[in-house]
Amino acid sequence: MSNEFIWEFDKDRVRRFALRGLRLDRRGPLDYREISIQTDAFANADGSAVVDLGGTRVAAGVKYELGSPFPDTPNQGAVMVDAELLPMANPTFEPGPPDENAIELARVVDRGIRESNAIDLEKLAIEPGKWVWLVFVDLRVLDDNGNLFDAASMAAITALATSRIPKVEWDGDTPRILRGDYERRLEVAEIPLLTTFVKIGNAIFADPSAEEMRAADARMSVATVDDGSITALQKGGEGAFTKEELSLIFERAIDRGKYLRDIVRKVI
Repeated sequence: MSNEFIWEFDKDRVRRFALRGLRLDRRGPLDYREISIQTDAFANADGSAVVDLGGTRVAAGVKYELGSPFPDTPNQGAVMVDAELLPMANPTFEPGPPDENAIELARVVDRGIRESNAIDLEKLAIEPGKWVWLVFVDLRVLDDNGNLFDAASMAAITALATSRIPKVEWDGDTPRILRGDYERRLEVAEIPLLTTFVKIGNAIFADPSAEEMRAADARMSVATVDDGSITALQKGGEGAFTKEELSLIFERAIDRGKYLRDIVRKVI
C-alpha cells in the first residue's frame, strides 16, 4: 500500500472529524501535544537544544564565529538561521541543497527572533567597525510529525538562550577564538515563539499533526513575545482566512505563546 493512498485516507478522516470540530487524537482545538526539551545536546556546539513536540523532533545548534560587521551596521554583530530537512525525517524530504520548505522554515524562525529584538546585536560587537560575533543557528529536522515551525522556534531560542560566547585572545590586531573557553552567556531579552494554526473546513486547530497539516486548507504561524506583540507572521496553504478567523488566531496565539514560553523558561 503506497504512502499516497494512506495519506489520502488519513486526510479524508481528518476532514470528516473536523466537520464536527473534532481531532483524530482527541485533543481540544487549542491543545498542544506533549513537549520535551533537552539542552546542551551537542558537545561541540556553543549552545544546543533538541525539542520533541508530539513526535516532531528538531535539533538546534549555535556556533559563534568571528567576522566583519555589515557595512550598514558597523557596531552590530548578526544572528543567522538556516534549516535542513533530513531525509530520514519524512519520506518526502530529499537530500541536497535546502528546498523552499527548509528556506521558509529558517526565514520565519529568523524573522521572529530578529523583529522581537530578543538579542542586542550591539553587544555582539568585539571591536566596532572591525570585529563582531556572527551567531549561526543551525536547525535540523530529525522527525516530522507536523508543526515544524513551533518545534524549530522553541529549539532555536532555547539553544540561543543557553549558549555561551567564547573567549578570544589577540594576535596583534586580530582576535582568535579560544574554543572551549567561554566569556559569558548570551543575553536574551525576549523569548519569541511561533504558534501555528491550521484551518480545516471551518475548524481552527493549534499545533497541527502531520495528518492535519496535509488536510489543511490554510496555515498561519504567529510569533509573539511576552507583552502580546506579534513579531512575525507566515501564511501557508491555498485557502484563505476571514477577518474574524484571523482575529481569533491572533488572540489564541498570544495565549498559546505564553504557554510555550513557560515551558521554555523552565529549561533555560
